[in-house]
Amino acid sequence: MTSTPISLAMPIPTGDQLKASRAAAGLSQAQAAELMGYPLQTGSRGGVQSRTWQALESMGDERNMQGPVYAMFLLLTGQHPGYVLTPRVPDAG
Repeated sequence: MTSTPISLAMPIPTGDQLKASRAAAGLSQAQAAELMGYPLQTGSRGGVQSRTWQALESMGDERNMQGPVYAMFLLLTGQHPGYVLTPRVPDAG
């Protein structure tokens, strides 16, 4: 059985949009990075940080999170405007 893919068309977020979404989810940069599988490093003061996530939120960096990755972040944090994640019900057959 095949199904038609659902379009989760999402624009690439600005650094400010990504930061606002992360803050709305109540996550630190390190927690958000870990959720999305970005690498973590030990910071200069001994804490854990993600330079990748910092760059994605930075207005001075050219890197941006891709739209589908942002859509997944919004789904995982319950913030997607049109969809929610729900567990799949196993077939009874």
